[in-house]
Amino acid sequence: MKVKIYKPSKNVMQSGRAKLNAWVLEYERDCKRDPETLMGWTSSSDTLNQVRLKFKTLEDAEAYAKEKSWDYEVMPAHKRVVRPRNYGDNFKYIPPASEEKA
Repeated sequence: MKVKIYKPSKNVMQSGRAKLNAWVLEYERDCKRDPETLMGWTSSSDTLNQVRLKFKTLEDAEAYAKEKSWDYEVMPAHKRVVRPRNYGDNFKYIPPASEEKA
């Protein structure tokens, strides 16, 4: 069985950074998803793709996958890039580039 281990990114709809320290172990899909004939919802015969296990550290997640003898892939954690911004810079005057005439 194949699983992937990753650190989830922050939800773009929220400004908080809580619950971002956990590592997630998620099963890879074994079968494709198809629309249901009656309602048109996307369905799958594999229910393991709905399961997500959370671990405090990467080592815990790897140890769990090794204990179950699963093939796993670790996705690297994304670094947060903070660009310092100042409100006053929105109104700063920047003169246009001068052109020298010869």
